[in-house]
Amino acid sequence: MFNIAHHVATKVVSAVHHVEEEIRGLFTLTDEKIMDHIYETHAHADETFDDDSLFIITENILKPATQIVDKIVQLSCKAPGEDIAHKTTLAILKKLSTYQWEAKAVLTLAAFALEYGDFWLLAQNQHSDHLAKSLGILKRVPILTKPAELQKRRQAILELNNLIKATLQVMEIIDQFDKLSIYDPKEITGLSVALDHIPVDVYWSIVTVVACSTKLTLLTSDEDKPYDLAPYSQKIHYVLNKLKIQLVVCRRQVEERETYLRLKKFFQTPTEVMEIFKALTFTKDKPQLLIDGSTNTTVSLEVLKKKKIFLFISTLEITEEDILYLKPVHEGTKRDENYKIVWIPMVDNWTPELQKKFEILRSKMPWYTIQSISVSVGIKFIKEEWNFKGKPSLVVMNHQGKIENTNALHLVKLWGIKAFPFDKAAEEKISSETSWIRPVILNIDSHLSDLMLKEEKYIFFYGGKDNEWIKQFTAKANAFANDPIFKEAKINIDLFCVGKSPKGGEDHGILGRFWDGIESLFVTKAHKQVDPVTQEIQKLLSYKNESGWALLTKGPHVVTAGHGFTILKVLDDLEKWKEVIKEKGFEISFKEYHVKLIQSVRHCCRLDIPSVIGKVPEKMQCPECPRTMESFISYKCCHIDGPIAHH
Repeated sequence: MFNIAHHVATKVVSAVHHVEEEIRGLFTLTDEKIMDHIYETHAHADETFDDDSLFIITENILKPATQIVDKIVQLSCKAPGEDIAHKTTLAILKKLSTYQWEAKAVLTLAAFALEYGDFWLLAQNQHSDHLAKSLGILKRVPILTKPAELQKRRQAILELNNLIKATLQVMEIIDQFDKLSIYDPKEITGLSVALDHIPVDVYWSIVTVVACSTKLTLLTSDEDKPYDLAPYSQKIHYVLNKLKIQLVVCRRQVEERETYLRLKKFFQTPTEVMEIFKALTFTKDKPQLLIDGSTNTTVSLEVLKKKKIFLFISTLEITEEDILYLKPVHEGTKRDENYKIVWIPMVDNWTPELQKKFEILRSKMPWYTIQSISVSVGIKFIKEEWNFKGKPSLVVMNHQGKIENTNALHLVKLWGIKAFPFDKAAEEKISSETSWIRPVILNIDSHLSDLMLKEEKYIFFYGGKDNEWIKQFTAKANAFANDPIFKEAKINIDLFCVGKSPKGGEDHGILGRFWDGIESLFVTKAHKQVDPVTQEIQKLLSYKNESGWALLTKGPHVVTAGHGFTILKVLDDLEKWKEVIKEKGFEISFKEYHVKLIQSVRHCCRLDIPSVIGKVPEKMQCPECPRTMESFISYKCCHIDGPIAHH
């Protein structure tokens, strides 16, 4: 290592004497141009070279040496500078082509340290040590350290000394970035920017070292030749300040990353709820206060200690209806003090307008609100780990920080207080019920829902995108229901067109609530083993954007769901299968003929996965056949809701 450093020292010292090789306009070179030059000098890097140890030795030489200068001159100074030998720097880089970028700078600095440290050590000891005095004469130390010369050149010496200190600081920060390189630059984005620019920063460090070596040579010569270091000082301080800012950013990102990983660990092991909230908000010493919506005052996180928490997570793009969904949850928390609701607003960049909107929404919530969470920790975690995609969700967390349901909002929407406390056990119990369509109907027509429960009558629920199909189905279904065979068997069949008002117009409110309910049912089943109920729900959801669809129920139970084409065909073909009704009954006969038609018709089944599902299932079995469905990514906008994109 030291032979290499000595060899580099020889190269630097010999190179800096060739001032005629210096090129003017150095400081007008762009980073891209510098990259072009220095990458020509760079070969495969030797990663075995211990540049850290050499840097420590170099630092131990230069720091005391610069302190000696400070003691001798005793004065503050202005910034130094002058043009440097670009070709000399490239020559050094070529000589060190097989070393890593940090090692190139450390070796060059070490070479200079041999000269600079030796010079000032001799200057310090020349009056007390005869050998130091003799060596000092050979090194031309007295030329510079005579009182008259020292007084004459003190400004130049201080400028040189400060430039060396700044260069040393640059190297220290580059070394810090090298140590941070154990992290993934994709996760620590500031590190990626800094590491990409290290070659240029190393270039300017070596350029500055060469300039300092030149200046030292000129100061100890008999010639009074000027060599302004100001441009170098300006450049190296620019590099230093840029690196300091980047290092602060990187360290914060590393701290955020460590907090993020700690947050993940919290949910894997029993953890006090308060610690989780500290991590979500990225606060340590002074945890953020909660807003108590019932009193409109701030309270400590202590109110959540040993409580089970419902985390209502949403953007500010929510409606009063979204808030009203939580009314049964809030009623449940008032009955049982062990449960609390906390609203977490998902806002990346707060503005005065968003703050105003936040206050309006918060005033409508009688539960707790966390004022803001960390974008890089809390929001990132919620999006990545809980698969938040913009739609409101309700995460259920027990008193030890264990997640019992990553999104219980679909349970709340469908079943209300009946599903309290909305954990997985409650979800399993509720989703196993065979009367799964009733809560959906309850949300669009409570009277009809009650009739379904009391009377065992059949009802065709139907709808679609094609009004002509709806008219056609209405006419044929009425004729079907009035067929003598059903009159004889005393089978009553009613019709309910979803999304159509009594006057014939479209009712988007009812239509929206219906499909929201079906999506909620789908979410409860999405990550479970496929059963007949799951298949019917998937099948029905796959018809959402079709021209027509129909669902046949008996009382609160579903008989079957079908695409408009096949269901209409079943009605048309009544004469072909009506005799089977006497033998097997209406339900079985209808279903068997419908299945037979599905198998004979090649109709593509499309299932749009709602974003509220969170993590999308890796594969999805077709609800109409035993095959696995192909997966596609699609986007849509209905121009009526959702966040506005800002550019």
